[in-house]
Amino acid sequence: MSYLDLVVLIVLIVLVIIYSKRFETYIFGFGMIDILFRILNIINSYIPVKEIRSFINTYIPASVPNVINKYASGVFNIVLIWAYVVIMTIFLYYVVKIFIKRKKF
Repeated sequence: MSYLDLVVLIVLIVLVIIYSKRFETYIFGFGMIDILFRILNIINSYIPVKEIRSFINTYIPASVPNVINKYASGVFNIVLIWAYVVIMTIFLYYVVKIFIKRKKF
């Protein structure tokens, strides 16, 4: 079993933790990681270049919930998925808050 997708996720999360100084930055970093994975997954399905597809399939997970479901099971899986939902809800709150604050109605 290859753990490359899990390693990539952990490395990115550690980089966010090292870089961050505030709670808001942690949430933005986590949201950006998940969005990056999803964008690369979409690109993977539309790019005909075999080498790029192979690289993305090998090293990049489809999404954070995909990694959680792949390596966790049972109650631990449920707890991690709900933690993901809470983090993404907070991320959405911050994005909407920034949008409303910068938008001049």
